[in-house]
Amino acid sequence: MSNSRPRPRRAARSAAGGAGRDELVSRSLQSAEHCMRAQDFGTAYAHYLLVLSLSPELKDDVKETFQYTLFRWAEELDALSRTQDLLGCYEQALELFPDDEVICNSMGEHLFRMGFRDEAAGYFHKAVKLNPDFSDAKENFYRVANWLVERWHFIMLNDTKRNMIYNAAIQKAVCLGSKSVLDIGAGTGILSMFAKRAGAHAVYACELSQTMYELACDVVAANKMAAGITLLHMKSLDIEIPKHIPERVSLVVTETVDAGLFGEGIVESLIHAWEHLLLQPKTKGENGNCEKYGKVIPASAVVFGMAVECAEIRRHHRVGVKDIAGICLPASVKFQSPAHSSADSEETSEPYTTEKMSRVPGGYSALTECFEIMTVDFNNLQELKSLATRKPNKIGVPVMKEGTLDAIVVWFVLQLDDEHSLCTSPSEETCWEQAVYPVQDLADYCVRPGDHVMMEVSCQDCYLRIQSVSVFSSEPEMDVGKSFSKNEDLLSLGNEAELCSALANLQTSKPDAVEQTCVLESTEIALLNNVPYHEAFRLAMSRVLSSLSPERPGQAVEAHCQDSEMSCGGGQGESEPGAAEPFYVLDVSEGFSVLPIIAGALGRVKPYSSVEKDQHRATLDLISEANHFPKETLEFWLRHVEDESAVLQRPKSDKLWSIIILDVIEPSGLIQQEIMEKAAISRCLLQSGGKIFPQYVLMFGLLVESQTLVEENAVQGASRTLGLNIAPFINQFQVPIRAFLDLSSLPCVPLSKPVELLRLDLMTPYLNTSNRQVKVHVCKSGQVTAIPFWYQMYLDDDIRLDTSSEVSHWKQAAVVLDPPIQVQTGEELVLQVQHHKSNVSITVQR
Repeated sequence: MSNSRPRPRRAARSAAGGAGRDELVSRSLQSAEHCMRAQDFGTAYAHYLLVLSLSPELKDDVKETFQYTLFRWAEELDALSRTQDLLGCYEQALELFPDDEVICNSMGEHLFRMGFRDEAAGYFHKAVKLNPDFSDAKENFYRVANWLVERWHFIMLNDTKRNMIYNAAIQKAVCLGSKSVLDIGAGTGILSMFAKRAGAHAVYACELSQTMYELACDVVAANKMAAGITLLHMKSLDIEIPKHIPERVSLVVTETVDAGLFGEGIVESLIHAWEHLLLQPKTKGENGNCEKYGKVIPASAVVFGMAVECAEIRRHHRVGVKDIAGICLPASVKFQSPAHSSADSEETSEPYTTEKMSRVPGGYSALTECFEIMTVDFNNLQELKSLATRKPNKIGVPVMKEGTLDAIVVWFVLQLDDEHSLCTSPSEETCWEQAVYPVQDLADYCVRPGDHVMMEVSCQDCYLRIQSVSVFSSEPEMDVGKSFSKNEDLLSLGNEAELCSALANLQTSKPDAVEQTCVLESTEIALLNNVPYHEAFRLAMSRVLSSLSPERPGQAVEAHCQDSEMSCGGGQGESEPGAAEPFYVLDVSEGFSVLPIIAGALGRVKPYSSVEKDQHRATLDLISEANHFPKETLEFWLRHVEDESAVLQRPKSDKLWSIIILDVIEPSGLIQQEIMEKAAISRCLLQSGGKIFPQYVLMFGLLVESQTLVEENAVQGASRTLGLNIAPFINQFQVPIRAFLDLSSLPCVPLSKPVELLRLDLMTPYLNTSNRQVKVHVCKSGQVTAIPFWYQMYLDDDIRLDTSSEVSHWKQAAVVLDPPIQVQTGEELVLQVQHHKSNVSITVQR
């Protein structure tokens, strides 16, 4: 007889289990809703996860509530810096809702804030694919696409000459026996495909960017070369034999060169390649199959330079004003741009900026002849190793033309082999820009024929550095301030004895005064040089403060303004006991701004600056002291704000702001993100009669034909890439809006007059419209390829700033049409202008 109990039937047990599950799901839903009401989003999220894991069929019912819970819980995790938990929650959510564009977009936003741009773009791109009309995802994707697939990829791939010359050099090398190839920094894989098409037996390509690696995989597969090209998602420095490639290769091809030649790490990667990945180079007297020897394309390079005068470079890299709207800049404050590099600098940032000199606004003037700076042999390992350790080379170049020394412009000739070369000179039509080394720290920048420009050239940390630029004057009594200090072994120029004597008598001791060095972005320096900008703000602020003053309107502030003009500053700071309360002014401009000091000089004002960097705060303190402001007149607002994201708050619990200054337009020419939301908060924090600056903004645009914008925005078919099918894949990353444009020098033909496209009113929001139709009259026949746009910012109805003016620190932007539209004189086009958050879209209708 069995002592076991009778087992229940399977169906009955299953039914009981189902009832238990339903009960658990019901309780969990109730608990989730209770936690939501209590704002316990973490527990609510856990309950929803349990519900969806037990009852997937409820997804559609709880989707919106689940999303809300996820986003609120993610905000809390982000505030607590619980990064792993935050990412884990999103991964769980995407397992449940893999095709939810809202969750994908939110995940991307968090990743982008954390600095994971590649990964963020993937989620933005997926969100746009899932819902092409999802405005938030489109805006996010457009902003991040420029980081992932930089615009030079399009320009480079459209450069037929560059592609043909690289193809010819690779084809020649492969035909001569280099049958195993490694492509370093493959990008889209175009050089690898050149090698495979030329007959290479084995082709390997490495690419570090996740986005570009995946793009290359798609391109290679579409061109039916996936079996012959091995793509590696890694740095070349991490490639090992035989782990990643079976043996050493006979040819390395690369185009990891920037405008300054070495900035993309070509020296480091080729040293590693010669030591670990390449066959040994061919030596003199050796013959035989090329496969037995290693070589590099490009084989070598020659770097050239030229001293130039250029007002545009000058205004972005040297502060040329000593008085800004009545505020004196003290001599003890020394401003520098990031491109500045002293001889003993330990910085690892690029010591140069880049410009397309043929298109620089206002042009440039050559002060010297072109001169050779250095040569480098990429097929010589010892030479590559010695670059970073060589003593600086001292160069002296005679001045040929009188002018102002603003920069040394650098380009190079890339010798791919003994037959094929590419030149990046300003006079060449090429995809490359030129490297620009702004000249700073001279007492006098004027040069004349007979002078010599002196400089030191080195390759510290494998960047080409041009340092200690100075001028040896041709005048009998040399200006010591222009001269090159401690430069003993200069080239023999003119009277050698005279030069040596002059150098021996240079004053090398430093003054006792303590200097404050302040590094500003080039746009911040251009802003300091923008005199009309600061004068406009000074006048607009004085009007508002006068209207708020208890005295007769305008009397107190205007009188103080007159005093300021006489004494170059001198704020009154805190009012004396018994006096009226000060006016509170908050400047939340992005970056470095002297507007709070200008406000403080207008009388009974307590100005607050939102600058973040300690260096910038110290500089503003020095400027305040130099203008005789009482100590603590200027406050740094972020020191008073616990949460920097909530910078718009009352100055004190019982006070409101008289003026709030907002940045509406980015230096790139785009509208600042969340500016209307900031304006809405600001309006709630203004005292009666207070103002937001600017009060409103008008956006203007016009129709143009510009082949340049078309070619810089998308790869134009397969002919430019020599028949290889690349365009459809990389053009997925084209963006409809091009930023950082200079309309004054953009090659284009205007097809209409400027028209007003949009109004953004920060003070009276009911005047804003998110959708607007604008009729544009065509005044010249042609093909509309783009609609450039810019802004007029009104501080009040009389005072405005134009972002397209020649002194503006702002660039402009353009919507590029795809496809272009053919028009005839006399036609009218209708532009549909939409403004969503900070994104502006323009579509064209006939």
